[in-house]
Amino acid sequence: MRTLLCILLSWPVFAAAQYPAKPIRMIIPFPPGGATDIIGRVVAQKMGERLGQPVVVDNRPGAGGTIGSELTAKAAPDGYTLLISTNSTHAVAAVLSKPPYDPTRDFTPITLLAQSANILVVSPTLGVSSVRELIAAAKAKPGALSFASSGNGTIIHLTGEMFKQMAGVDLLHVPYKGTALSVPDLASGRVSMLFDNIVSAQPNLKSGTVKPLAVTTLKRSALMPDLPTMAEAGVPGFESIAWFALFAPAGLPPEIRDRLHESAVAALKAPDAHERLAAAGAETIGAGSEVLAQLIRDDIAKWGRVVKAANIKVD
Repeated sequence: MRTLLCILLSWPVFAAAQYPAKPIRMIIPFPPGGATDIIGRVVAQKMGERLGQPVVVDNRPGAGGTIGSELTAKAAPDGYTLLISTNSTHAVAAVLSKPPYDPTRDFTPITLLAQSANILVVSPTLGVSSVRELIAAAKAKPGALSFASSGNGTIIHLTGEMFKQMAGVDLLHVPYKGTALSVPDLASGRVSMLFDNIVSAQPNLKSGTVKPLAVTTLKRSALMPDLPTMAEAGVPGFESIAWFALFAPAGLPPEIRDRLHESAVAALKAPDAHERLAAAGAETIGAGSEVLAQLIRDDIAKWGRVVKAANIKVD
């Protein structure tokens, strides 16, 4: 009996020492081709090289990312099912709806991989050249200016609502099924402004279809270093980023968590991976589980305040 008890107690350590002994599945809860998928595939390839086992991407899109996230939360915490997800699934979903998982209890946070900025762009027909001029124009005609979004309840929508609250302006929200669909209306002046992803905005900026005013990170973006931050442009404390992180189901042994974190950080530091992610507009980070867990709590509180103040409801 004592021998059996010793074997059972030592099994988690033995399993961690042998890890990984087979391919690892990395769930991405969004369709192929998006930012999460691009980042996930780069990280998966490099982690596989480091761990000596393939890390196989499994796209499980649907319900704003909650389908793949739930699948991960219900998997065995053995290190063979991982998730690359974002603040959309682990912060925004928590305050807008009741997802079939608890983002703070049902996952083991492993690594904060990267973040990307949004950018405030306006219609060239609006006749403003700075955030301060935009705020002045909005205050001169309350409710006359509008902001586009990628849909009701998205991070782009919430960023616009936060701008309304922090700048003290009244703007009309016009939701689209993706920010790209709003660009023709921005160009013509049917809508006034949009908080777009800095990468997807590049072609429209180069063509002059839209006009950039500021980035939404606290520091300037390396992609557009001459563009001021929202704080510099007149809205102190304004920050809205998309972050991407690596998770496992709750209960993952610390030894396996640490091994995965080390391989994820090494993946981010690989020169070719770093270049690919930078080209996609992602700023690599590599922070550990405690930083990621705190970021989730902070984001839930932050976007919860925005949702409550704007009385946003999502069916």
